[in-house]
Amino acid sequence: MQPLAERVRPTQLEDYIGQQHLIGANGPLSRALDQKVIPSLIFWGPPGVGKTSLALLLSKSLNRPFYQLSAINSGVKDIREVIEKAGNQGLFSQKPPILFIDEIHRFSKSQQDSLLGAVEKGSITLVGATTENPSFEVISALLSRCQVYVLKPLDKTDLLQLLEQAIKRDVYLQNQTIILQETDALLRISGGDARKLLNALEIVVNAQSQETVITITDELVQACIQQNLALYDKQGEQHYDIISAFIKSIRGSDPNAALYYLARMLKGGEDLLFIARRLIILASEDIGNANPNALLLANACFESVNKIGMPEARIILGQCVTYLASSPKSNAAYEAIDKALEMVEKTGDLPVPLPLRNAPTQLMKQLDYGKAYAYAHAYETNFVEQEFMPDAIAGHTFYVPGANSNEAKLRQYLKQCWKEKYGY
Repeated sequence: MQPLAERVRPTQLEDYIGQQHLIGANGPLSRALDQKVIPSLIFWGPPGVGKTSLALLLSKSLNRPFYQLSAINSGVKDIREVIEKAGNQGLFSQKPPILFIDEIHRFSKSQQDSLLGAVEKGSITLVGATTENPSFEVISALLSRCQVYVLKPLDKTDLLQLLEQAIKRDVYLQNQTIILQETDALLRISGGDARKLLNALEIVVNAQSQETVITITDELVQACIQQNLALYDKQGEQHYDIISAFIKSIRGSDPNAALYYLARMLKGGEDLLFIARRLIILASEDIGNANPNALLLANACFESVNKIGMPEARIILGQCVTYLASSPKSNAAYEAIDKALEMVEKTGDLPVPLPLRNAPTQLMKQLDYGKAYAYAHAYETNFVEQEFMPDAIAGHTFYVPGANSNEAKLRQYLKQCWKEKYGY
């Protein structure tokens, strides 16, 4: 028997739940269906929000032949066979068949290239589904020939409507009286994924198969489904969204939010060293000289996590995260190196001033390499003013110390050394 999620897949557009920004009265897909013409499409959205169902319904609404491939188990040969079959069928109709490719982001470049000709000629209408940002995972040539539509996560109202619709319409669930008394546990387990939600409901109902009346409560759900499935995909878009929120929370000096996103990653099984590496980068990029100890602690965190592993590594990561989030922030060093790189890109290989050049041979010395170099430690304050920059960019400032107590001391020292030269 098919899983509940497959049995209650909508067969007409009126039964489709969610994505009203696309299929509502003024949605772009509604307008395209009214005109009986759709371009090649890519549906981008999290798992279980209706990408496959929507592709099927588009095909049915337009009365188009429908072919489906999964990127997980299809190769270039499979693609060409389906395109040839679809093309032959299209000879007898002016309506190009729809080729639906699930998880199109898993296709290699050569596999995606094999779709280009058919899409460009219009012999097929491609509908791809992806949980990944297509800008990164779909080749530009194919992406430029497709319209990208973003499918939104299902909200609580959508998910409750899905439960009620399944109970009402599925022939097997109709054999029992099912009362949705509490739904928080089901919704939490689903993580917004309609497929997980419906399959969880089916597990609970099957576990009570001897009962004629089943009252769904959070306690019953938790007893039937022991493990709460966290909404986190180490290989998917959630991976990038969560780490982005994590870094931004630390940068924004919010240790509480940072700990929350750390917990999300730990619960989802994220690579501990990936997290620790990002903390090292952040310690330099976002804290820098405002608190030089941040980089030392982040590096120690990486080494410790590498040695210890879970579950104790959570403590080390928690300490490092709260310290970094609570530290004063400065991106002055980060901006300084980027400005310097930009200058190198713009000016090329400027000649190094002669006093700074290495002079290992007699000829180089005769050419004044290293001549007139002033050794700083030979002076009372370990400093003597001299020109270190190439002549063409002499006096250019890259590093501007930030407005924090540590960098204020650095600014004062540099001003004392260089007076007005660099604007300190």
